[in-house]
Amino acid sequence: MMKIEVWSDIMCPLCYIGKTNLDKAIEQFGEKDQVEVTYRPFQLFPDAPSDTGLNYYEWTAEIHGGGMSADYVKESNQAVVQMGANIGLTYNLDTLIPSNTTDALRVAIYAQEQGKASEWMASVYKAYFTDAKDIGDHETLAKLAGESGLDSGAVLTMLSSDRYKETVKKERRNGSGRGITGTPFYIINDKYAISGVRSSDAFLEVMEQVWREEHPLQMIGNKANGNSVGGICGEDGVCSI
Repeated sequence: MMKIEVWSDIMCPLCYIGKTNLDKAIEQFGEKDQVEVTYRPFQLFPDAPSDTGLNYYEWTAEIHGGGMSADYVKESNQAVVQMGANIGLTYNLDTLIPSNTTDALRVAIYAQEQGKASEWMASVYKAYFTDAKDIGDHETLAKLAGESGLDSGAVLTMLSSDRYKETVKKERRNGSGRGITGTPFYIINDKYAISGVRSSDAFLEVMEQVWREEHPLQMIGNKANGNSVGGICGEDGVCSI
């Protein structure tokens, strides 16, 4: 079994690219039925505001602080937008509705428990980065949940409570304790770590390497009956080079 932990936040544009590439790599992996993916929240800015009236660039500059300008944010995101376009993703950052991601991450935890985390993450990333949906709105999240195969009514009820709020905070502490400082971050078999987005080919290469290292070929004694049939073919049944 190969267990992959994906530490991410919905506000992270590179996490959307990372999920898409990882999904493709898993589909191409020869042992894909042996792969188990767990999505774990690592909220980048727990105190980020919602309903500010700011656009994505202004909002991002504000929560980062340090004198960062909206123009700088817009310029620095062009590479991300192009990276997404290269794999078929559309980022409409001009119309994106910035929001605190606590509630969306609470749904992610619920979705993980229901075995629908991958579907949820794909849906909420697209809603946020492409479709300009307000992921701070409970009705919107419940509708997205229903489209992801979850019980929208159960999600709405959960969101009206405090369920999973402490879990979101605890998971961030857990991630920090493991040395995570940003997203996306991947841990394979609780042993191998990848920081940052990778191409699908790079993910596949790592997965194959990890599988080989943890599943080495075991030689079984195979002495052949009979004698050598030549100088290069021995009693072990192998013709050497």
